[in-house]
Amino acid sequence: MYSELKDGIDLYNKKDYQEALVFFLSVSTEDSLIKIEINYYIGLIYSRLSEYEQALEYLEQVVTSSKDIAKVYQCRLILAFIYANTGRTRLAEFELSKLLEAGYESVQVFSSLAYVYYEHKETEKAIDYYEKALKASPENSTALNGLAYILAETGKDLTRSLLLCKKAVEKQPENPAYLDSMALIYHKMDLSAEAEDYISRAKEKLPDNKIILKHFELITSDKREA
Repeated sequence: MYSELKDGIDLYNKKDYQEALVFFLSVSTEDSLIKIEINYYIGLIYSRLSEYEQALEYLEQVVTSSKDIAKVYQCRLILAFIYANTGRTRLAEFELSKLLEAGYESVQVFSSLAYVYYEHKETEKAIDYYEKALKASPENSTALNGLAYILAETGKDLTRSLLLCKKAVEKQPENPAYLDSMALIYHKMDLSAEAEDYISRAKEKLPDNKIILKHFELITSDKREA
């Protein structure tokens, strides 16, 4: 640890992100290694604050200039997350592919690539990477839910989809994304009461989510028409 940055790092670790940001932005140095460390923390802080464009600027500098492989991998993973969540899925795919090329295989990388391929409508690739994620970490709730959702949406295997999603919900019973997946699965299985129960719970937790609202309308409209 660089002693000059200790106070800022302590603030970051205490999740006092605004004060930590003020600290790191105020540090002036000509030392290139310290500059990389400052950029690293500023990038992390902006990502924590969901100020993604600012985070990208600093994290990309770390990726291109740091010799610390662990930091580069971490920054690439965060970059991929930001790109995926801001609709720039091809850039997310690029960052994740770089991680795989470097031999950095993890459940996070596999699950993120699965999500990216799903967004590209490359369903088979998405399924393949979720399978790899579950092979690496069989109890990972993100991968369990992701694979369950795709299997349900495509109608490939509703029984396995239900089993996978139940495991995810057991781990995080109040996660609205998992509740939404359960609703979709039950809807596909023509179990309307269960579907309505889960989608109502999901909507209560995320009332403005477009996907949940779409599924809510789908499930409740079918009930009205019945």
